[in-house]
Amino acid sequence: MLRDKKIVIILPAYNASKTLEKTYNEIPHHIVDAIVLTDDFSDDNTVEVAKQLGIEHIIEHNINLGYGANQKSCYSKAIELGADIIIMLHPDYQYNPKLIPSMADLIANDVYEVVLGSRILGKNALSGGMPMYKYISNRGLTFIQNLLMNQKLSEYHTGYRAFNAKVLKSIPFNENSNDFIFDNQLLAQCCYKGIVIGEISCPAKYEKDSSSINFKRSSIYGLGVLRVSISYFIQKLKIYNFKLFKPSL
Repeated sequence: MLRDKKIVIILPAYNASKTLEKTYNEIPHHIVDAIVLTDDFSDDNTVEVAKQLGIEHIIEHNINLGYGANQKSCYSKAIELGADIIIMLHPDYQYNPKLIPSMADLIANDVYEVVLGSRILGKNALSGGMPMYKYISNRGLTFIQNLLMNQKLSEYHTGYRAFNAKVLKSIPFNENSNDFIFDNQLLAQCCYKGIVIGEISCPAKYEKDSSSINFKRSSIYGLGVLRVSISYFIQKLKIYNFKLFKPSL
């Protein structure tokens, strides 16, 4: 608990057996009420490691459904557990778990409803190991997105995110993509609802065991990001109503 708010950490995992323990050990367990790990049909022993660590809530997909589907399972379970604050932390040790209290505190004190851990703030993305092509594409896409969506975020592509659970309950996220574009769809939906998004600087950690998508997948993702942002812009102009921005039931 933090200020009487139930905090649930979600770990969307895929082949994370080599980094899961290191990530788990740095989570500030004194303020965390529950941890949910969803395994998207890993080829390694991620689930066995999770059980050894004592993670109570483990969801196993019987087939590989995709990064977005992994998040859907995690968020749905966290809401089911009665979470007030839900924080997504990748179990590949790319993001610093020690920032959880800071992110949670901003939400618990009603400063923001959504908080992102940005790898761009602080100018340490490249020194932390982010590949140059990813850095350039991140900056370019973020610039275009800010223009089209009238925002001022430093990046939209971080996987380190904290939510007031009420936000996720108000968005039909289960209807979003099962692939990587899920992240951007969810942020676009938050922006469309007028939710102010906060950011804190998060040192990037790109190690040999950290997960990463290849150039081809990155290119497909980039095109998807542009499509989401253009849809947002058209929706705001009231030219066309997209399913992505329909109100939650």
